[in-house]
Amino acid sequence: MSSISRRNFIGASTTAAVGTALTAVAATAEEKKVSENDKLNIALIGCGGMGGGDLRDHLKTGETNCVAVCDVDDSHANEKANQVEEHSGKRPDIYKDFRKVLDRDDIDTVIVATPDHWHALIAISACQAGKDVYCEKPLATSIHEGRVMVDAAEKYGRIVQIGTQQRSAEHYGDAIDFVKSGKLGKIRLIKAWAYLDWKGELPPKPDSDPPEGVDYDFWLGPAPKRPFNENRFHFNFRWYWDYSGGLMTDWGAHMIDIAAWGLEGMVPKSAMSVGGNFGYPDDAQQTPDTQQAIVEYDGISLVWEHALGVGRGPFDREHGVAFHGNNGILIVDRGGWEVWPETNKTGIPTRVYKMEGVPRQDSKGDYHLTHVQNFIDCVKSREKPNASIEIAHWGVLPCHLANIAVRTGRTIQWDNDKEQIVGDDEANKLVSREYRDPWKLPTI
Repeated sequence: MSSISRRNFIGASTTAAVGTALTAVAATAEEKKVSENDKLNIALIGCGGMGGGDLRDHLKTGETNCVAVCDVDDSHANEKANQVEEHSGKRPDIYKDFRKVLDRDDIDTVIVATPDHWHALIAISACQAGKDVYCEKPLATSIHEGRVMVDAAEKYGRIVQIGTQQRSAEHYGDAIDFVKSGKLGKIRLIKAWAYLDWKGELPPKPDSDPPEGVDYDFWLGPAPKRPFNENRFHFNFRWYWDYSGGLMTDWGAHMIDIAAWGLEGMVPKSAMSVGGNFGYPDDAQQTPDTQQAIVEYDGISLVWEHALGVGRGPFDREHGVAFHGNNGILIVDRGGWEVWPETNKTGIPTRVYKMEGVPRQDSKGDYHLTHVQNFIDCVKSREKPNASIEIAHWGVLPCHLANIAVRTGRTIQWDNDKEQIVGDDEANKLVSREYRDPWKLPTI
């Protein structure tokens, strides 16, 4: 198994930093007037909520034609096909099996917006079929799957952009530039968190038959065979270990990715985590509704917190990342960033600050659209996108390590060169995952 090298990551990170010195998307679809011959033919695989948003912005650029949609749920596929037809006047072809989409020679790129447990197989197959890929986050449900995805993109020369759209937000790029400027002094601690008050209890429900028009066995795919249950299906799949990693990989893939950006290629050494269903102990979901994790780096601690059903996290923000330096703290979220100066002493009448603070710098523009535009530009130029697959593999690694720690109930030591957990066979099994026959993870 190959590993993330420091040199490769820094190179990829530098490319992303340049890419995020962005101007807004320059023109609307009407202003661009891209000829039909210059448009990319795209297909949407996974027609749920995020798939719809990704498709909307691909079409909004004016540089794509959606020629196919694919979903195991007929209602989802037909809904997106109707939207495409309304937008362009042409109805895309509809498929249930993603392999039939990848067999088509006229498709340039695919959007992979399925539940997480399908990301690896479909993205790897797309690379093998010569398609470029826009894949929703998190990259995969395991570290090893992510590694194979990285290797496939490299071997087949494909452009792969992951849907961590904050990498294309100008204000996040500005915040990271400030962190790297040294003005905060030595960074000793990074905090990242998500406190989401909109997600409350998920009461248990009995197993049932799948809805009409759903190929449930195909939906399960490589995941274990289980009876259909509404709680495990569509949006709520993310709260079950079979298909995802809970809020740790759902929002952690966004927030910890920003922490990783600021860490400039430093690799984790160990991880510990505690958590459980403390807010809703009778809840149907498996993954923790409350979780804290500490990931150790050389000279820096990364602390993650999440909680469902409450919304007041650190600094009274529902989500964010805070870089704690000796001189000040930079706090960034989707709305903007600011710097709070540190004091020499807090107990004296007049505080002496170690640096000038920075007032709130608000976010600007639609950076999800900017992210999609960056992908399309890179498909044409063959340059690395802002959230390349290598960067995404690096950014989600601490999330997977924290989840392995919370599932085993112990601190784990990480060997980054081998991409293995040291001296713990049980924990090391969770670096990869078993696939249900007949599905196999390819060897690249």
